[in-house]
Amino acid sequence: MMDQSLALLAFDAAPVGIVLSEDRVIRACNARFADLFGYERRDIIGQSFRMFYPSGSDFDRVRDIGLEPLKQAATYSDERIMRHENGKPIWFRFRAHTLTPETPLARVVMSFAPLAHAEAAQSLTPRERDVISGLSRGLTSKEIARELNLSPRSIEDVRARLLRKFEVRNASALLARLSHLG
Repeated sequence: MMDQSLALLAFDAAPVGIVLSEDRVIRACNARFADLFGYERRDIIGQSFRMFYPSGSDFDRVRDIGLEPLKQAATYSDERIMRHENGKPIWFRFRAHTLTPETPLARVVMSFAPLAHAEAAQSLTPRERDVISGLSRGLTSKEIARELNLSPRSIEDVRARLLRKFEVRNASALLARLSHLG
């Protein structure tokens, strides 16, 4: 059996941010997680994840997105923009594994790996972030429009603007470009 001090060292030295959450409240995190968001660990233990989102409405919009996959397969993954302590946005590859599938958020282990520099994400408008978030979750323009209570044409306009802005030909290339900016 592995020495517990070695397990704690591996947890703390992991190259990605790792956090244990209970009902959306941070119970434990590694040093990398705290560093990614610009906080001291002691300042985020016991806090809600709401503090890491650009706005309360962003938190409300994305907080339940992965519930069904967590219930069905105990895992969920997406890409999302979150907020550094200094207010700058950070683009992450987010992964979650619930330890309690019957109540998925009761106890969840999550990892956060940065995908792009904050400057790249910062140049996005809130609507562009919404559309990219939907695209990264595999949604169509119609599904994104329904989620945001907008017309599909509005979403198509934002998509076209993003393709021009990042000089790519399609949504896959857009997501690849954003994930490799850093």
